[in-house]
Amino acid sequence: MKTKIFITGSSGFIGFHVAKKYLDKGLKVHGLDSMNNYYDVNLKRSRLKILNKYKNFSFTKGNITNYKILSKTVSKFKPSIIIHLAAQAGVRYSIENPKVYLESNIIGSYHILEIAKKMKIKHLIMASSSSIYGANKRFPFREIDRTDHQISFYAATKKSSESLAHSYSNLWNLPITILRFFTVYGPWGRPDMAYFKFTKNILRGKKIEIFNKGKMYRDYTYIDDITDGVYKLSSKIPKIKKNKRFKNDSLSHVAPIRILNIGNTKRINLLDFIYTLEKILGKKAKKKFMPMQKGDVQSTLSDTSLLRRITGYNPKTKYQEGIKKFLNWYLNYYN
Repeated sequence: MKTKIFITGSSGFIGFHVAKKYLDKGLKVHGLDSMNNYYDVNLKRSRLKILNKYKNFSFTKGNITNYKILSKTVSKFKPSIIIHLAAQAGVRYSIENPKVYLESNIIGSYHILEIAKKMKIKHLIMASSSSIYGANKRFPFREIDRTDHQISFYAATKKSSESLAHSYSNLWNLPITILRFFTVYGPWGRPDMAYFKFTKNILRGKKIEIFNKGKMYRDYTYIDDITDGVYKLSSKIPKIKKNKRFKNDSLSHVAPIRILNIGNTKRINLLDFIYTLEKILGKKAKKKFMPMQKGDVQSTLSDTSLLRRITGYNPKTKYQEGIKKFLNWYLNYYN
């Protein structure tokens, strides 16, 4: 019997691409998404329309905060792997609407853990974020670094779900991999993300807001590199090992759970990213320099050597190439 994959947030940016990756490999995928209006629902519908063309794809509209729908859907589909990508994202929005983050990122993740335990899932892969590293000053960020100083509510909810996952893994011997994503971008991306907003405003001749006066650095990771990493990882199920461990392994000493960074391992200056957008679009941006945004971090940089040791992960896409692919999609989609 072929492996069956259950994906939460399947109409979201990363969820859509991950679902498509498994479908292209001929696997059965069931997606669940609330199709909420945090950003343009039409974009989510367009992604879903593409997935619906695959005969191996099935879909349920539902929220991970609704245990009854979630449990019924997973029980019926009987997956061996759950990839939990549904979450309320966005640092700024978490300052204005913290309750939504509590419900989605903590209660929703608890529901997933409870169902994974009940169904005896072979491998649960959960999305976390580079925001977890918060006020850490040591670069690049390693999974074994302490992460006690989150500076946004969003990051705090992600850290909380990591902690919940460890307890479930320990109590029920549940194999879990937690992925800390680093600034994912590319076609079919999220309109609330900076590069998406920049593109829209540059084309419309409107000002773009540049925080911390441009002294911002991000480990921009192209979506295809992300999906490649997730796919390779799905068969690498964590097991408690007494002797054989990887160098700087984040594998728990008491539970089959591991945390992994997934990034591009390159720190790109925000102004260089904007310059590339301008160059490809052939249009100068009207810049409005702003102070540092509350809850934001100045810099992120991933150490992905552990993921590479486990899966052979090797991000191939340079940001200039990734931006070009994103803009080709953007201009085509919004034309």
